[in-house]
Amino acid sequence: MKNYISGQYIKQGSYKSFQPNKICREWQIENMELLNLLSQADRQLGRLDMYSEYIPNIDLFISMHVLKEATQSSRIEGTKTNIEEALLDKEDVSEENRDDWEEVQNYISALNTAIEKLDDLPFSSRLIRQTHEILLSGVRGKHKLPGEFRTSQNWIGGASLADAIFIPPIHTSLSEYMGDLENFAHSEEFYFPELLKIALIHYQFETIHPFLDGNGRVGRLMITLYLVEKGILKKPVLYLSDFFERNRTLYYDNLMRVRDKNDITQWFKFFLVGVIETAKNSISTFDQILKLQQDIETRVQSLGSRSANANAIVKELYQHPIIHAQKAKEYTGLSLPSVYKLLEDLESLKIIHEVTGGKRSKIYLFREYIDIFSKED
Repeated sequence: MKNYISGQYIKQGSYKSFQPNKICREWQIENMELLNLLSQADRQLGRLDMYSEYIPNIDLFISMHVLKEATQSSRIEGTKTNIEEALLDKEDVSEENRDDWEEVQNYISALNTAIEKLDDLPFSSRLIRQTHEILLSGVRGKHKLPGEFRTSQNWIGGASLADAIFIPPIHTSLSEYMGDLENFAHSEEFYFPELLKIALIHYQFETIHPFLDGNGRVGRLMITLYLVEKGILKKPVLYLSDFFERNRTLYYDNLMRVRDKNDITQWFKFFLVGVIETAKNSISTFDQILKLQQDIETRVQSLGSRSANANAIVKELYQHPIIHAQKAKEYTGLSLPSVYKLLEDLESLKIIHEVTGGKRSKIYLFREYIDIFSKED
């Protein structure tokens, strides 16, 4: 990739837009450090995939991975919602935080829907547009053409085109660029390792910036979609937004370094380090979940005849680790007085913790479980 040229700035009247070179072509890797990182990343992803395959009830835990991804990816864009707040029902969120909360909920819905659609729809511009439509539906970007590629010039940073940090390609070239990106994703003519392929697709997508809003969130979401669609991961258990958020300056600097210095190798290295670190962290998370599960099972057994109903509640808590009496009633079929007694038992066992401090409308958190996911939050 020594002779790689990312693109060129083209004068468009009063400003210059960056017109990237197309990516659906033959690529050659010569950097040994990059090949070493690629080998490590493949190995760690293989471990994670195998790990997730053999964990009982893995789907119970995926929803929390998605929730963390949603909060971290949205945080990169400036929202303030954390995991605990994202778990609340809308009416329990303060008025000033509801816009942020809704954006996180949209991200969760967009990702879950996109994963489901992969059964019938390939990784494509169509899937990307449909995902974008859900992401921006009813929130702050709802007037910025949800589900449609832009029909005007956008920019990154600055108050206007005059002082923008970066100006993506003109809108009339979007169809051509997105077609090239889609062809590259499914090309059998040009071999390129899948991890480097999605790293390049992510860079190219963020450079094209095809939407008026939501490009960053869609671009990060695409990484997981691609890995699942290509069968690299059987389950959606790898999310890079946490790594990008903790290294936000490097993330943006490395993207700009490709455009300004044609240094695609440095971007690949950064991306692969993110995959390695995130896969290792995900495996550690699953380890902690399994240990917590065993510990919780032991505690619940002490409830004797009430343990079956307690386990019904705990099972639901792994998917949604926040609960109130009415929900517990749905899970168990018990009367409200019996539910309140059971919740008190679970609280005495330090499995759940009441967080409102009130006598009515009590809300309980599965704190130990949430803490596993919010260590970096």
